[in-house]
Amino acid sequence: MARPPPLGELPPGYTPPARPATPQILAGSLKAPLWLRAYFQGLLFSLGCGIQRHCGKVLFLGLLAFGALALGLRVAIIETDLEQLWVEVGSRVSQELEYTKEKLGEEAAYTSQMLIQTPRQEGENVLTPEALDLHLQAALTASKVQVSLYGKSWDLNKICYKSGVPLIENGMIERMIEKLFPCVILTPLDCFWEGAKLQGGSAYLPGRPDIQWTNLDPEQLLAELGPFASLEGFRELLDKAQVGQAYVGRPCLHPDDLHCPPSAPNHHSRQAPNVAQELSGGCHGFSHKFMHWQEELLLGGMARDPQGQLLRAEALQSTFLLMSPRQLYEHFRGDYQTHDIGWSEEQAGTVLQAWQRRFVQLAQEALPENASQQIHAFSSTTLDDILHAFSEVSAARVVGGYLLMLAYACVTMLRWDCAQSQGAVGLAGVLLVALAVASGLGLCALLGIAFNAATTQVLPFLALGIGVDDIFLLAHAFTEAPPGSPLQERTGECLRRTGTSVTLTSINNMVAFFMAALVPIPALRAFSLQAAIVVGCNFAAVMLVFPAVLSLDLRRRHCRRLDVLCCFSSPCSARVIQILPQELGNGTVPVGVAHLTATVQAFAHCEASSQHVVTILPPQAQLVPPPSDPLGSELFSPGGSTRDLLGQEEGTGQKAACKSLPCARWNLAHFARSQFAPLLLQSHTKLSRLSPQAVVLVLFGALLGLSLYGATLVQDGLALTDVVPRGTKEHAFLSAQLRYFSLYEVALVTQGGFDYAHSQRALFDLHQRFSSLKAVLPPPATQAPRTWLHYYRSWLQGIQAAFDQDWASGRITRHSYRNGSEDGALAYKLLVQTGDAQEPLDFSQLTTKKLVDKEGLIPPELFYMGLTVWVSSDPLGLAASQANFYPPPPEWLHDKYDTTGENLRIPAAQPLEFAQFPFLLRGLQKTADFVEAIEGARAACAEASQAGVHAYPSGSPFLFWEQYLGLRRCFLLAVCILLLCTFLVCALLLLNPWTAALIVLVLAMMTVELFGIMGFLGIKLSAIPVVILVASIGIGVEFTVHVALGFLTAQGSRNLRAARALECTFAPVTDGAISTLLGLLMLAGSNFDFIVRYFFVVLTILTLLGLLHGLVLLPVLLSILGPPPEVTTPSCSQPTGRGGIEPKQNTLSGQQTGLNSQDPFPMKYHQLKLAASPFAQTSCPCPPALLTSS
Repeated sequence: MARPPPLGELPPGYTPPARPATPQILAGSLKAPLWLRAYFQGLLFSLGCGIQRHCGKVLFLGLLAFGALALGLRVAIIETDLEQLWVEVGSRVSQELEYTKEKLGEEAAYTSQMLIQTPRQEGENVLTPEALDLHLQAALTASKVQVSLYGKSWDLNKICYKSGVPLIENGMIERMIEKLFPCVILTPLDCFWEGAKLQGGSAYLPGRPDIQWTNLDPEQLLAELGPFASLEGFRELLDKAQVGQAYVGRPCLHPDDLHCPPSAPNHHSRQAPNVAQELSGGCHGFSHKFMHWQEELLLGGMARDPQGQLLRAEALQSTFLLMSPRQLYEHFRGDYQTHDIGWSEEQAGTVLQAWQRRFVQLAQEALPENASQQIHAFSSTTLDDILHAFSEVSAARVVGGYLLMLAYACVTMLRWDCAQSQGAVGLAGVLLVALAVASGLGLCALLGIAFNAATTQVLPFLALGIGVDDIFLLAHAFTEAPPGSPLQERTGECLRRTGTSVTLTSINNMVAFFMAALVPIPALRAFSLQAAIVVGCNFAAVMLVFPAVLSLDLRRRHCRRLDVLCCFSSPCSARVIQILPQELGNGTVPVGVAHLTATVQAFAHCEASSQHVVTILPPQAQLVPPPSDPLGSELFSPGGSTRDLLGQEEGTGQKAACKSLPCARWNLAHFARSQFAPLLLQSHTKLSRLSPQAVVLVLFGALLGLSLYGATLVQDGLALTDVVPRGTKEHAFLSAQLRYFSLYEVALVTQGGFDYAHSQRALFDLHQRFSSLKAVLPPPATQAPRTWLHYYRSWLQGIQAAFDQDWASGRITRHSYRNGSEDGALAYKLLVQTGDAQEPLDFSQLTTKKLVDKEGLIPPELFYMGLTVWVSSDPLGLAASQANFYPPPPEWLHDKYDTTGENLRIPAAQPLEFAQFPFLLRGLQKTADFVEAIEGARAACAEASQAGVHAYPSGSPFLFWEQYLGLRRCFLLAVCILLLCTFLVCALLLLNPWTAALIVLVLAMMTVELFGIMGFLGIKLSAIPVVILVASIGIGVEFTVHVALGFLTAQGSRNLRAARALECTFAPVTDGAISTLLGLLMLAGSNFDFIVRYFFVVLTILTLLGLLHGLVLLPVLLSILGPPPEVTTPSCSQPTGRGGIEPKQNTLSGQQTGLNSQDPFPMKYHQLKLAASPFAQTSCPCPPALLTSS
């Protein structure tokens, strides 16, 4: 059998031949694949016929089942907790977080509310009294916030975090301290007397004005109260904390202020302070020792002179610390202020949230619009509000998107001919997909999969676009049912031809989303699982319920009722007249062709008076070549999105010729057949020696190379500034914070499982290694490290020094410590401890033992007893260390005058299972900075583990950025596994590994190109783009498998089969792409720029890439590298030249195709036995099968 000439050698007027009605010969090596596919198609055929017989029941039961599942949305839970959304499942971070929660509980010790002040003019210096005045105005406004809830007034002093409130035996002093103890506020104003104005506490003593921090001199107060009360312990506590004169001993920003205390250094000179000099080195709270605020916490954009002196800064920051809801609940539980309101932790959380919202609002409004400075305020509640808004479903956008899709489906499937119109089918299909999406999400809710922002903002539109693709495919195929097929088999025939493609694409989509669930981020794992389940529900709806809709519409057309308005009958119908060949007049039958069937067109005229239709065939009719089935299989038939219209051209005299107008014959299938395929697949062009195939390969190769370069530009990361809507106050704050105050509080947590008392050297070494990391902010050179072990050792050294002095002076002896100092007595009690339960005390150790040895280590036998004493005696040091011991050491009260001896028995603390060293990380701007810091911290912990110390770093950088350590590896693994799965699925369903390999090649190119384009657009790689990139493989199958399957089942040369595949699949694939873009269009209207950039832009590019690769690159690859055909014809004409053919003996009988009496669609094409086929030059001279118009 001679091979047909390539497509490029065909005449310009080439139209693919009609499907031969001849038996087809199976290619020897492909008998098994064809048989298996035929068997699968037979199952689909049986399914379709069964659905058609019981279409009403199937539709009712399907809608009932999907509706029941959709009710599951009532129990849907929207997750907004960042830890629950972004901490990797099963990772070491999640295990460490679980350990922390197990020991300390669910909540942090405090929450932060921040004010950042920046100049309106870029680069202006803020280290001026005027700028600090504005900062004071905003901070003072924020500190005076009050909210009324549950019949109570709540101000800052009631809900703020207070660090290390001491227990005093003197009741009057204890009550005064409780009212006066300051809130923890980290502010540059603490360098000045004005910082006291932010503290709202006050106390009353007879004979004195109200005591506030603006007029409180602790040294003077203790001197006045000394004669009336024993305050020695309290005085020592203040001395150790280095409180001094507190705020009244600091300079005033405005020394001419009437309230500026006389003790202020510049009170008498009346000179404004040098702001830069005062702020150099940071500021202090009321305690110089334990409350030191470093420069980096207060100032941003600093500039220094060559000697390192601070010159200027561009930003100021104040941070207010509030109690957690649990702390607030515990603080007021049982209090007289809350006994009548049923006080609960939920109410405590509500109070804090209301105060924080009011704090942000008033702080942002504190400065006038014409001020030279601007205030940015933020709180933890603000972040929660952003996440809630981010997760809310926009009903307007959802309704708008689905209405747009309804309109597109209806308009696309409407026809002038009522018998062929499917507008109602389009409407029903979109509504069915919407119900399937709702049922899929309801099923996810019933399965306990929490919803998140990706679910609510993206999935409804993405699932709609993907689901409607298959609706269009089935509707196209249903209208193009093979003529003569019985009415009761139309649905079965539709599923037999399209079910394989729908099954293949749906399975690949589900596999793709299931593979995307390998990304161990809970939010993205939930999104991927939900998408896979929704795709599965879409598949069930398209394969089971939508065929029932098509069957009902078939009955509507059979009854000749109007589309959409199916209660009304159609006024027009078509009549078919069988015309004999001799009635054509001049028609002749060429010699050499036994029987050929061709088509001529007549037009139907509807008489308005009688509403009857008269079909007129002019005496001289122009013969129009029939449409063809280029694949020669039952899988596909030509389809288009518009219907051919009949045009009428009046001639002279009484004769008229009827012909189709060129514009009326145009549709997507016609465009693919006559323009696109010949242009794409011809061997050469007039303008270039290169063939279009070569041009396509060069262009896509260039795109691939450019994308590989773009892939190197992709950076990791996802900052809050990418999520928060641009132009908002929240975005302005986050931008300023990222620029000026990129500081993160972290902790080095030490676990149980080792002996702290004997591992002190290893703990000091661990702290030293961690402190030496590049990103760790070092403490000032004059200050000791801020850790519990250092504070604990320093405290022991202090009381040891006091004991040595008392012992040397004789105030403490072997038998008595009552005449010694408080610290000396404490040291006495510790020195006599042996740690032996049988003999707990040994007084001989008073002179032979030290609380801290020469190596700076605490004796192991004293370690846990000393820890009990330190925790009870030094609350400020304990609070400053942020140790968070677990189990907490027991309470122990020191009484120097105890005469029973019981006070010598000190209960030892239990072995520690949790403790932490606090650190500050600085300079973390890019994801690479975070990764470097995380790797350094992990390396330090790994070294410590070799010494027996079990430790791990904790904090937001480790919670949310550690995923980037293995994100690219996880992405590459997921893509490789998915490509392998796609190859296996395609190879099993197509039963052709060759074709499956080409599909996987194209999908891999799409993924690489999408990744590269992300690099050029500046889209960073995080878990969200990874999910889209992985899912792109499944979505890309929608654009490739139809063309590949069409090519695989067609006959002829590779070029010819590629052209036939394009003709049949161009319209459904294009309609599917448009429907996907329409589904995504609503994402462009999101208020969150993140949704637009990371979802709409990426998915739109993916859709366009899929369209180009599926309809341009893949056909070219198939025309060059495609597999051989699965079916061949028994005989073909041998070309003898441009003018004719040499016929071979025809093995077919004179089979005549007639109209099926049960066919409800009367044809406007009349079947004529004609003499010649204009396509005999390139195909077998076999009678073309009867085809309907597209």
